[in-house]
Amino acid sequence: MFIEPVKPTGHNLNNMAYFPEVSGPIPFEGRGSKNPLAFRHYDAHKVIGGKTMAEHLRFAVCYWHTFRGTGLDPFGAGTMMRAWDQAADPMQRARDTMDAAFEFMSKLGVNFWCFHDHDIAPEDSSFAQSTKNLQSMVEYASEKQADTGIQLLWGTANLFSHPRYQAGAATNPDPHGFAYAGAQVKRALEATQELGGLGYVFWGGREGYDTLLNTDLKREREQFARLLWMAIDHAKKIGFKGQFYIEPKPKEPTTHQYDSNAEACLNFLREFDLLNHLKLNLETNHATLAGHSMLHEMRVARHADVLGSVDANTGDELIGWDTDQFPTSLYLTTEIMIEVLKMGGFTSGGLNFDAKVRRQSHEPVDLFYAHIGGMDAFARGLEVAWAILEDGRLDDFVRTRYAEWESEFGRKIMESNKTLDDLEDHVLRHGEPERKSGRQEMLENLVNEFIL
Repeated sequence: MFIEPVKPTGHNLNNMAYFPEVSGPIPFEGRGSKNPLAFRHYDAHKVIGGKTMAEHLRFAVCYWHTFRGTGLDPFGAGTMMRAWDQAADPMQRARDTMDAAFEFMSKLGVNFWCFHDHDIAPEDSSFAQSTKNLQSMVEYASEKQADTGIQLLWGTANLFSHPRYQAGAATNPDPHGFAYAGAQVKRALEATQELGGLGYVFWGGREGYDTLLNTDLKREREQFARLLWMAIDHAKKIGFKGQFYIEPKPKEPTTHQYDSNAEACLNFLREFDLLNHLKLNLETNHATLAGHSMLHEMRVARHADVLGSVDANTGDELIGWDTDQFPTSLYLTTEIMIEVLKMGGFTSGGLNFDAKVRRQSHEPVDLFYAHIGGMDAFARGLEVAWAILEDGRLDDFVRTRYAEWESEFGRKIMESNKTLDDLEDHVLRHGEPERKSGRQEMLENLVNEFIL
């Protein structure tokens, strides 16, 4: 694993015309600002705990929703106005989209981006031609990165959209389908390395089942692990030293996915001896669909030392699908940043806005409003999280609550020096244990003390 320094903002803004409303990098104007195209909380150079906000937060823009999303939903056609998505020639459209992407990211002032292979390069009628398209766009992206200083946080392959993956990619019942997925991973991994990517993500969009009636669950899970091992071996072959991630999601589009939540991923990685090779890329909306809070997923991953990166979004708890909205809740961003700070900060990972503007927010400038809001919410969440940890009362309460486990009796239990007979003897000698309040409401008030 390696850590790249965060590049300074203030990128090259020449020859940029897709977002005329924004003339230069989004300024920081402070809490009193009424300007919707300015940051109120995110000051990239502000130092908190020895690191700048930019170094703590490591914001990234996702290519798929932001530049390729159309606003299509199950009930209607796309609504987005995207001048970069108009050329008749697919490769020209891809270059126009990349021009727009680097203009947007430069003006927003982020240091990282993320992509799927077919986000940046159109899939063609043959794998060979698709590979040529990808290589051409990787070379174009390399020029853009050199011009702007923006880095690739991570890359991945789209192994779920094409009809060939209707029954899964790695988990496909046909080894030909598995081979196609593997070939695509090979090329996407090589593209990620060529662009200096700090990581590579596996999201099993269809690595699950619709019904167990036609599914050999044991075989499919073994196939999934085999593809991961093949990717690890190829990374060693080509010298890719970035971090591999697996991204949990429980369902949608499948009935069940094998990477359903953080604990299921941990079980899978341990079962197939992959735990030393992959960390988790966690997403808030996926946590919601799994019936968990993002704090739960973050805590599980951090305690297992596999918390790697975050897809920063949120979901609508009244809607039963993956709405991928921009995060605006200060409680959510504070909880996320507490866990990030407690793990010592991001290394190869960061906060990737895997989020899309709403269907009615169809103008290009709406992309700025959305990202500014998310970045401000995380900047303020960082400040609050740091203040809570510096204050110490929350952690002190938890330590005190479990203090008896540090007594001689508690330690001997955990050191396997006590039997059930010993426990019975302890109870007979000491009687009923004392009940102590969990003080939930007091602790909620303590958090509010910093937020409100």
